Amino acid sequence: MAQKGKKYTAALAQVDREKKYALTDAVALVKKITFEKFDAGVEVALRLNLDPRQAEQNLRGAFVLPHGTGKTKRVCVFAQGDKAKEAEEAGADVVGGEELAERILKGFFEFDVVVAAPDMMAVVGKLGRTLGPKGMMPNPKTGTVTMDIGKAVSEIKGGKVSYRVDKVGNMHSLVGKVSFSADQLVENVTSFYETMLRAKPQTVKGTYVQNFAISSTMGPGVNIDPDSISV
Repeated sequence: MAQKGKKYTAALAQVDREKKYALTDAVALVKKITFEKFDAGVEVALRLNLDPRQAEQNLRGAFVLPHGTGKTKRVCVFAQGDKAKEAEEAGADVVGGEELAERILKGFFEFDVVVAAPDMMAVVGKLGRTLGPKGMMPNPKTGTVTMDIGKAVSEIKGGKVSYRVDKVGNMHSLVGKVSFSADQLVENVTSFYETMLRAKPQTVKGTYVQNFAISSTMGPGVNIDPDSISV
């Protein structure tokens, strides 16, 4: 643990905590100071001027990163008939109906995202207490309850990420891996930022984006100057 602490401290020493870096400089710095021995994820965090207690400001949704996240998600699909076949052809990892619901209730969790056809929500609804706490309950707002099962599965496999504001107005997202090129990371971060701007509720007063930072999985955060992002 002490060795890890020294590496983190050394990385932190290279970051000016009072400075807001241009996005390109922030990405370059995160790549430079990363000390993990594995291909760490790169994450962004936004502190937004939101009150999630207000329905309109309780933001959630999904978007597709231009270069994906670097992580392939396992997709579980509730569908039957032609929709089940569509899911399988799109690369779903597990497809089923009532029997799949029973497997999940018995502890099966070999998946990261759940997608459902609308006519299967009566079955999926029984899993609310199981999937809900894990943030896996399908929802139309994130495109995981849809008739276009094939597209949903393909997008998730291709780098679609879901977002949801937390209780104090923070928004987090994985935007790639340290091994990504600087340009790929810049484009992914820009896509995330544009998505958050488009999602801004009309009821927000004052400064919407209060803080924006980027970091590797275990590394220190680097503050980004939002004005440096071309949108």
